[in-house]
Amino acid sequence: MAALCRGRHRWKTKACFKVLARTFTGKYDYDLVVIGGGSGGLACSKEAAQLGQKVAVLDYVEPSALGTKWGLGGTCVNVGCIPKKLMHQAALLGSAVKDAEKFGWQIPQKISHDWSIMAGAVQNYVKSLNWGHRVQLNDKKVKYLNMKGSLVDEHTVKGVTKAGKETTLTAKNIVIATGGRPKYPTNQMAGLVTDYMEAYGTKFAWKCVPRRGRPELTPTAIKAGRLLARRLAGQSTQLMNYDNVPTTVFTPLEYGCVGLSEEEAETRYGEDNIEVYHAFYKPLEFTVAERDASQCYLKVICKRGENQEILGLHFTGPNAGEVTQGFALGFQCGATYSDLLNTVGIHPTCAEELTKVHITKRSGLDATVTGC
Repeated sequence: MAALCRGRHRWKTKACFKVLARTFTGKYDYDLVVIGGGSGGLACSKEAAQLGQKVAVLDYVEPSALGTKWGLGGTCVNVGCIPKKLMHQAALLGSAVKDAEKFGWQIPQKISHDWSIMAGAVQNYVKSLNWGHRVQLNDKKVKYLNMKGSLVDEHTVKGVTKAGKETTLTAKNIVIATGGRPKYPTNQMAGLVTDYMEAYGTKFAWKCVPRRGRPELTPTAIKAGRLLARRLAGQSTQLMNYDNVPTTVFTPLEYGCVGLSEEEAETRYGEDNIEVYHAFYKPLEFTVAERDASQCYLKVICKRGENQEILGLHFTGPNAGEVTQGFALGFQCGATYSDLLNTVGIHPTCAEELTKVHITKRSGLDATVTGC
């Protein structure tokens, strides 16, 4: 205990000298210190280094409630986007094998899935990304510190290793990019959620996530991080535009969207001032395979009036992320409903259905697409 107290005293003394030295000399250890090695923190640090800044990144992962921990890269690389999409692909391949027989492929025996093989392959790829991020930081001369960072003052950060060793860093600018972690519900709350789902289904999940504030997405964090680095380096004044950020939910049948929801458009402009075009369609790939297409749906929300500016686009179907990404460009250019109809579709694709949508919800007509 005495040794521990002496160690803490030495750290405090050293930190005090650093603060005093910085105060009198105006010099810092780094131009920028970033706390957090996820998508936003890594993007910010690498961009700053490319602009000639001296940069350090502190990254540390608190083990989860079950003791799980991971490497550099944040949620996206380790427990989010990357493993999620790879597992999604595994599920799609399972469906594709079932469809294959309808297309003439002879499946010699009953297929099965080995979770451990898939999990091992995913984890190996994730580890390669962890290492790749460390290599990138080294190549760009960014100092990587596997430490838990905390603020001492506006220009000083304390870093603590897993073994408890403490160090201090001073910087002209400090960026906090720690992201977030899930909060586990108590047994009582978990029971209430279960009861609600059993009574009302799971559709409430779309509503329970507020769309206020800024989207917590990897591409958003990367873009915002780079722009922040440029501003801190005095190279730009551009701010992040959080409007019309596209996103996709990688459920077995994917859902992609960009812009406002129908409810948001009604709230902002009034129900009588918007027009909603929609369609139920069947992907060509689903026909021979005799797959259910009842959930394949698209919706385009527009302002009513002469120009009919597009306010929101929603697409449920195969490859929704690939479909939505392209149409998101139109939102940045102020696309209108006329622009959509004047676009020549690629046939036969699911995306082309968006260039043909013409039935309004207001009309009450059947929105099921027939023919090619």
